[in-house]
Amino acid sequence: MTEERSGVITFKGNPMLVCGPELKVGEPAPDFRVVDNGLQAVTKGTAAGKVQLITVVPSIDTPVCDTMARRFNEEAAQLPEAVAVYTLSLDLPFAQKRWCGAAGIERVKMLSDYQERSFGLNYGVLIKELQLLARAIFVIDKDGQLAYQQIVKEVTDEPDYAAALAAVRNLA
Repeated sequence: MTEERSGVITFKGNPMLVCGPELKVGEPAPDFRVVDNGLQAVTKGTAAGKVQLITVVPSIDTPVCDTMARRFNEEAAQLPEAVAVYTLSLDLPFAQKRWCGAAGIERVKMLSDYQERSFGLNYGVLIKELQLLARAIFVIDKDGQLAYQQIVKEVTDEPDYAAALAAVRNLA
């Protein structure tokens, strides 16, 4: 049975349960299997040897998620090539591809957890009541260790961009 945790996030002020474990910085980052916009599998090992900046959004078609993905797309242009930048959601890959085209997103690779929900469950960010992912940021170092995590307390709020980007720059 999957662990359920309370007190981690709220949605519009209402407490929600998240499914999955509480991760600890410094431990090996869990594996995951998601798909890109071409329905090709992507795992933690896909970008082995690179720093991975994984931004997680509930739905790309909402204002805060749109803002967050656009901001990280802009920031990604300033990061070294040794950094893989992903935005991950439960949106279908087709919706993600449409959104990327309309928004001009080129530096961030969109990934979908819709098939197995392995990212949401392994990283403890699947919202039980909504069956969406909580807004979060994870940084995995070149050795596959979890180097940084930020689970945004209120799902409708934006993350601390500066803290996440500082964590990436310290590793890159």
